[in-house]
Amino acid sequence: MQLNRPAQFDLIVFDWDGTLFDSTAIITRCIQAAVLDVGGAKPSDEAASFVIGMGLQQALAHAAPDVPPSQWKVLGERYRHHYLQHQDDISLFDGVLSMLHDLKARHHWLAIATGKSRRGLDEALHAVELKGLFDGSRTADETAGKPHPRMLLELMGEFGVDPSHTLMIGDTTHDLQLAVNAGCASVAVSYGAHRCDGFQSLGPLLIAHSVNELHRWLLAHA
Repeated sequence: MQLNRPAQFDLIVFDWDGTLFDSTAIITRCIQAAVLDVGGAKPSDEAASFVIGMGLQQALAHAAPDVPPSQWKVLGERYRHHYLQHQDDISLFDGVLSMLHDLKARHHWLAIATGKSRRGLDEALHAVELKGLFDGSRTADETAGKPHPRMLLELMGEFGVDPSHTLMIGDTTHDLQLAVNAGCASVAVSYGAHRCDGFQSLGPLLIAHSVNELHRWLLAHA
């Protein structure tokens, strides 16, 4: 693996849940429990996992179409309640730390674009001691949610990087559509929330089936 080759992408932006953080199953169960708490019909695993990566209110409204808007605030509170009970059960995927350290050694800027809240992301970054590895981040509650391009446009503006030198990496079609909307290249991972059969039409440079495969590709091509 070459650590010192010139970079094609100055800025590499990662989704968080299901891409770096192994949280998909927990989030799916927490969404289902929250919907049941407010009297809605339990969404299927596929319906609950599909909304991962969206902003919380958008995600819960999509996963629970029978829950009226007057209940969305309570629905969000119940989701956060269940998630807090399990947040310590969640961890980085094996190999993520090594990959991030190698990318930092190559002098890429690393950033996060996530549907999590700012508070939720900051707590997660603190819990896994990652703060020194990321140069920037955007969350759904401080900018537009995916797939609106604002997250990536703001990060590119922050670092003075144009779309041709920016790479978005994520586990959902929302992440890949975000990249398309911002004019950036993308890489998909198949081990997260969405089935990979919906990825190809959005033009990712790679569909990685493991962190190790993603790591190798980034060192060779990014």
